[in-house]
Amino acid sequence: MPFADFVKTTVVLSAAAATALAAVTLLSARSAGEPGTATLAVGWWAAACLIGLAMGRRAAASPPIARLLGGAKVVRTLPPQRPGRILLARLWPLLVSTLVAGGLALLWPQIPAIATGFALIWALAWRQQHSAIVAIERRDGVRFHVEETSPLRPITLSRTPGFKAYLPTEHRSPA
Repeated sequence: MPFADFVKTTVVLSAAAATALAAVTLLSARSAGEPGTATLAVGWWAAACLIGLAMGRRAAASPPIARLLGGAKVVRTLPPQRPGRILLARLWPLLVSTLVAGGLALLWPQIPAIATGFALIWALAWRQQHSAIVAIERRDGVRFHVEETSPLRPITLSRTPGFKAYLPTEHRSPA
């Protein structure tokens, strides 16, 4: 699976988890008769959005992604790609935390409210990393792919030849 697509999918799934948890929070707070929980949750979500926006304001690749790209092994051909398996193996913590927090809403509506904030931070902090990866791929003429590994092992990337972008330079005419 292309690494840029993996990062984009991670952002979208994190935002979807935040949306689902926010809905569960509001519904469980309403059924429990706790309007204060909903009010505090909305305040936490606003703060989480500000934190995520501040963390993700750079358009450059973050240091962890830069290290991951730098450590990618060079391959000439890719093994068969299974995006669903790769996503499940890499994003299982997001799935488990969303399901557990959503399930605990029956007892404590505060739990999914807190989890919503962290999903928002994650989605907003990583929102521009896709563009940074694509820019590096175009500049270097390579493609980075996520390798299929054990869910308990760190993510590894492979680097394949791609198409280098030869962009025209701006040419100013004398005025």
